Amino acid sequence: MKPYCREVYYYETDQMGIVHHSNYVRWLEETRLDFLRQEGLSYHAMEETGILIPVLGVSVSYKIPFRYGDSFAVTASLYEYNGIRMKIAYDIRKEGEEEIYARGQSEHCFCGRDMKPISLKRSFPELYEKFRGLLAK
Repeated sequence: MKPYCREVYYYETDQMGIVHHSNYVRWLEETRLDFLRQEGLSYHAMEETGILIPVLGVSVSYKIPFRYGDSFAVTASLYEYNGIRMKIAYDIRKEGEEEIYARGQSEHCFCGRDMKPISLKRSFPELYEKFRGLLAK
């Protein structure tokens, strides 16, 4: 699985010249979409079939600040999944480096357009298995 990479944008920095903490949550979302797309799990396609994946919670721990012009690489891994809920972990590094600059996690559920939880195992077994396969990676 390729990490999600891009450069820090100027508007993401604050008066101290470092990335404002709120932008890391956006990076997690960008990474999640990329991570799933690489596995053939398009958010757009899932939404067209009536599956929504709202965020239930998100957290980030900051270790080393990023600055404008830095390039970052985020790796994502699905570490908990039961067909109704899932949790994804993220490690954020400066591109080309091993040291972790920040760590995050997000929790999600699967629901229909009515915002009621659905079981992928029961309603979308093929999709359930695709997500289940991500646990091993």
